[in-house]
Amino acid sequence: MVELFLELSIHLRVNVIGYDYSGYGQSTGKPTESNTYADIEAVYRCLTEQYGAREEDIILYGQSVGSGPTLELASRRQALRAVVLHSPILSGLRVLYPVKRTYWFDIFKNIDKIRSVSCPVLVIHGTDDDVVDCSHGKQLWELSKEKSEPLWLSGGGHCNLELFPEYIRHLKKFVLAMAARGGGGAETHQADRPQNRAGKRKEDPGGGAPPAAG
Repeated sequence: MVELFLELSIHLRVNVIGYDYSGYGQSTGKPTESNTYADIEAVYRCLTEQYGAREEDIILYGQSVGSGPTLELASRRQALRAVVLHSPILSGLRVLYPVKRTYWFDIFKNIDKIRSVSCPVLVIHGTDDDVVDCSHGKQLWELSKEKSEPLWLSGGGHCNLELFPEYIRHLKKFVLAMAARGGGGAETHQADRPQNRAGKRKEDPGGGAPPAAG
């Protein structure tokens, strides 16, 4: 994933911070839902307390299961610049069964938490995703309070959307729009498969571009 982080940093002109969930990659601990929430909170605190990033300069980016911790944080942090959901899930149970209600034992209940997200939401999903059906992304977009133009990638699967030229073009357009909207820095955080990334948009020489964390 490091190569993708570097590519996003260069093309979007953002600084990126990445991490592994508990129990994955270089991280110790157990891979539980509650631990993923603690992980993303720790990265958020690192950005704000150690690096001095402002909440309003942060764009969260959640991919697949990573959309769970991303929306958990976004539902509690109302001043965030924006959220990007990449092949997101409605909930853990809904990936397996088309249930109509949320059960207490379900995990990553994004379908409920998206309603508490106040910032702009961009959804990216492949129409041929055979892991998480595109209907998950479309329903989350419909439930968003502040919708940004979505990107439904025709023929896109679950793990190859970065290979489509439209992917980086649409992301760049979105980040620039969020930069203009905020008038300052913008940060982006991404929760990715087991790995997460976040970044801070690089300042223009004139100081006009915002930072991003993903």
